[in-house]
Amino acid sequence: MKQGQQQDVIKVKVTLIPGDGIGPEISDAVKIIFAAAKAPIEWETVNVNAQTGVSDEVIASIHRNKVGLKGPLGTPIGTGHQSLNLALRKTFNLYANVRPCLSIPGFKTRYDDVNTVVIRENTEGEYSGIENMPVKGVAQSIKVITKEASARVANYAFQYALANNRQKVTCVHKANIMKQSDGLFVKTCREVSTRYPTIKYEEMVVDNNCMQLVLNPSKLDVMVLPNLYGDIVSDLCAGLIGGLGLTPSGNIGENGAAIFEAVHGTAPDIAGQGKANPTALLLSGIMMLRHLGFNEHAQRIESAILTTIAEGKATTKDLGGNSGTKDFTDAVISKL
Repeated sequence: MKQGQQQDVIKVKVTLIPGDGIGPEISDAVKIIFAAAKAPIEWETVNVNAQTGVSDEVIASIHRNKVGLKGPLGTPIGTGHQSLNLALRKTFNLYANVRPCLSIPGFKTRYDDVNTVVIRENTEGEYSGIENMPVKGVAQSIKVITKEASARVANYAFQYALANNRQKVTCVHKANIMKQSDGLFVKTCREVSTRYPTIKYEEMVVDNNCMQLVLNPSKLDVMVLPNLYGDIVSDLCAGLIGGLGLTPSGNIGENGAAIFEAVHGTAPDIAGQGKANPTALLLSGIMMLRHLGFNEHAQRIESAILTTIAEGKATTKDLGGNSGTKDFTDAVISKL
């Protein structure tokens, strides 16, 4: 290679699941912006919906590529259909959901100092899917907590704290009532904490945790929670920074497997109209780039997105503007 000549970065193939509703539109925005930023990603698009489910094609693609990016998926409420998001997590044993919640400069909310991370156990708890109706009018749902899964997610939370210069991990629970199940989760987190003496560790009942987040979110750093509490608290934290449209999410599994996703809804009322905000999927894509080690590309795209939002000249309706998906996408590209 001649002096001054740059070596080409080998592209990484990533499974792309556009999703339902506005999913294809915001997925296209991600592809366009990543291409403009010369992010070394090659997309392999596969479709998942309530009709196809998690098909053999999807399973093969993610097994092959290890990493995926997913738009919103719809699941009918109160029917026999399994959540497609849950099916993906179970199929690929994505044991930790990671949801950073960071105040966006220039986008005014009730809080200016949110900088917390929710790490949610993703495979069991109330979402174990063990339900039955023993007699008419009585439904049972069995909550499962295991030491193995609790230790795995707790270890991840402390490792995340170390890798990202975080100071504290808070175990969130309801062990004062659910003494055996949540008690096991707390006991396991406490044991794991002894392996990380440089990280401060504390425990907090989930209802108090929610109150503290609303009163003073700067008190919380990294939180590790069982499945249901993590689902609720992560959405609460998203509300502190402006909503799910600004919140990235990643699902981390073993052996390098990971699926990053937008966690907002499919917004069928605006699907196909070019009005959707692609920020959440873009920020999830940035998490994916960092997971793959492409930190420079991640930083460039993130800076362009945050600058576009702060300027407020090409923002979508949910961000207080009147622009569409294309205008927002073009504005981001102009700042790369």
